[in-house]
Amino acid sequence: MTQNNKIAIEVASELLNIGAVALRPQEPFTWTSGIKSPIYCDNRLTMSYPAVRDLIAESFAILIKENYPDTEIIAGTATAGIPHAAFVAQKLGLPMAYIRDKAKGHGKENQIEGLIEAGKKVIVIEDLISTGGSSLKAALAVKDVGATPLAVLAIFSYQLDKAVKAFEEASIPLTTLSNYTTLIEVAVERGVIPQEDLSLLKAWRENPAAFGQG
Repeated sequence: MTQNNKIAIEVASELLNIGAVALRPQEPFTWTSGIKSPIYCDNRLTMSYPAVRDLIAESFAILIKENYPDTEIIAGTATAGIPHAAFVAQKLGLPMAYIRDKAKGHGKENQIEGLIEAGKKVIVIEDLISTGGSSLKAALAVKDVGATPLAVLAIFSYQLDKAVKAFEEASIPLTTLSNYTTLIEVAVERGVIPQEDLSLLKAWRENPAAFGQG
């Protein structure tokens, strides 16, 4: 088992342990976008569990040191990526900033809080990747100030094709600590969901529209 696979399984297990992930293949959730989904992931819960948030921060730190050793700034997406970016920046001894969805409408009207200077190399930290739109917007905001987004790192991804294609088209690398495929396999292995639901869960990732739209 590779280090990345080990981390993916460990993170997926902890997300299930603390109830950050709920699986309901027979009674799908409805996302804000209207997509019907058998899974709902709330990684904000990880902040309340010191051991879990440290596992996440340490795993991010390992990824950065191994793959992006020239990183100069850690930037979190507002709001869910902010605490994890702070934890990682502290571990690595690096400056930290955060990126709003859009510039605020008062004061200095900043979109980026903290300092990201032109020419700096930045890792963007996100908690969750669904379609990838908000994460890419944050990475492009880094580009807009003349800095380089080396990659977007996230705790978890639903692995939807739309997100994969969006990152490929933007030529911005995406790496996640864990993912939908790993999580449902761990969930079946632990008896969280029955084996017979596995094919239904796999089918959703391949074609979310099969579950219908709200």
